[in-house]
Order: sequence, then C-alpha cells, then structure tokens
Amino acid sequence: MDRTERFHLIDMMLSSPGVATFERLQTRLGVSRATLKRDLEYLRNRLNAPIVWDRDTRGYRYGKDGDAGAGVGPQYELPGLWFSAEEIHALLTMQHLLANLDAGGLLGPHIQPLMARLTGLLGSGRHPAEEVRKRIKLIPLAARRVPLDQFAALGSALLRRKRLLIGYYAKSNDAVSEREVSPQRLVHYRENWYLDAWCHLRNGLRSFAVDGVRHAEILDKPAREVAEKSLDAMLGAGYGIFSGRKLTWAKLRFSPERARWVALEQWHPKQRGKLLKDGRYVLEMPYADERELVMDILRHVPEVEVLEPVELRAKVREKLRAGLARMQP
Repeated sequence: MDRTERFHLIDMMLSSPGVATFERLQTRLGVSRATLKRDLEYLRNRLNAPIVWDRDTRGYRYGKDGDAGAGVGPQYELPGLWFSAEEIHALLTMQHLLANLDAGGLLGPHIQPLMARLTGLLGSGRHPAEEVRKRIKLIPLAARRVPLDQFAALGSALLRRKRLLIGYYAKSNDAVSEREVSPQRLVHYRENWYLDAWCHLRNGLRSFAVDGVRHAEILDKPAREVAEKSLDAMLGAGYGIFSGRKLTWAKLRFSPERARWVALEQWHPKQRGKLLKDGRYVLEMPYADERELVMDILRHVPEVEVLEPVELRAKVREKLRAGLARMQP
C-alpha cells in the first residue's frame, strides 16, 4: 500500500463512526508507528487536514469549529490516487503561467502562496513534486510575452464591467488604432492570451491579441453586455481564433500514414471524421475565416487534400505556389 492509498484509508477511518485510535490506524494500515506519525503530520501540515486528538475517546477525528488545534485554515483537499493526464497538464500549466509572471508586479504578493499550493498538490500524488516536474515537461510554442500592467488593466475592467480605451497594434496591417471596447472574457488559446470584446469602433464583436495592446485605460463607463451564447456563436463557432457568424464546412482527406495521428486529434468540437477502407481519413469541420485553417493544412502537406470547398482549396494552392516561387534560386 503506497502513501496516497494510506491517506485515503486514514480519511475513511476518520470519517466513519467509531474511534480511530492510533493502534487501530496502525493495524489497519500495516505500517510502523513512525510511518503513521509521518502520515498524520503530512495530512495536517501539507494538506491542511483538520485532524485533532480527542482526549475523551482517546482517538483521532476531524476537528469542528471551536476545537483546539483545528483552527480555520486553508481548505482541506485529499489528493486523488493519481492525477489524470488532464489534471497534470492543468496543474503544470498553472504553475508555468505563474512562474512566468513578474514577481515584482501587481500580482507578486499573491503568486508565492499559489505556487506553494500548486507544489503541495503536485507532491500529493504518488510522487514528490520535484519528481513530477523533472519527468513531465511543458514546452510552450510561439508564446508571446504579455506586459503585466496591460494584463492587469484588462482583467480589472473585465471583472468590474467597465469599458476600456486601448491602443491596439494589428500585426496584419502593421498599424496602431485607438478603440473603445467593452471586455467580455479573456481566452488562453495556443499559448497566447486574447480578449473577446465588443468593439465600439467597428460596432461588433472582436478578438484582440493581448500582446497587441499598447496601452489600456479603464473608462468610467459601463461595459456593453453580450450574452455568452452570442459570444460563442460569433467567436467560438468556427475553426480557430478568428470570428464570423457565416460558417463554411471544410472537408479534408489525409493519407493513411497521416491518418494515424489526425484521426486521434480534435480540430473542432463539432468536427466529423471517417476512416476509409483504404486507410485514408476524411475530416470535416466548420470555419468562418480560412487564415488559421490554411496554416494548419499546410503543416500536413503533402499528406492532405482539400476536397471542399473549392475556395479553400484555391487558397491553399495559392499559398503553395507563392512559397515555391520564393524558393526558386
């Protein structure tokens, strides 16, 4: 029986009717006195378990309000027997994001307690936190640095439901424009942050790359509210980060070799996939703007064909021709 399993058994015995004496716990767990003492100490000090010694029953139990030693501390959370792949990724991602924040900035005083709590959670599985970090590595690709002061202004206006006056640099046309926006939500997508907002200049919903915000001023005006359903319909219905209500369905066919990977991937929540008898794989998904989809299709050339629509096929062909032209000696 490993340590995490012992923790769950101790938790069950302390939660059950009857007296959980030291001797009863030791016998049930089959461990030495020293090991049981270490387990109880770890549960109290690292996982915030409100374990108290009951003089009347001469046993252990969970403390209640008013018990000496129980106190009112951080919430007690018993770790799972093992974190799932999704949970490990979430915890390590949170730790990575916090580690990359400027410790001297506005969030500095709050970062260290969060980091300590994450380290405690990671270390409460089957292996110590250092072992988890050493054996599991997150490698962010193409992440762009976000100035903490701009991020703080966006987050403050978002939660206070205030409008923002931003200077926004658009990489597409290499120009800066000043816009008044009503922030709706912050989105972390492909290692970068985006602000979904109602743009009062364009009179519509837009998604702004947070690293493109050159300056941000919180205005004393209430933000325009947009229903979450409308946000998803405009900004989350199609493939990628680009917006649009008018959706077109793309139909791609991958070679048998590439199908082994693509058939296991999710490109879009509403995608449709079919494995053909010859081993090829057909993938269909909606999109509103072809830019990001074209980039991802090109990653799979020459193992992919664009079957539909003809406009998307033409776009991919145009990009390929332009690339080949630049490669000419």
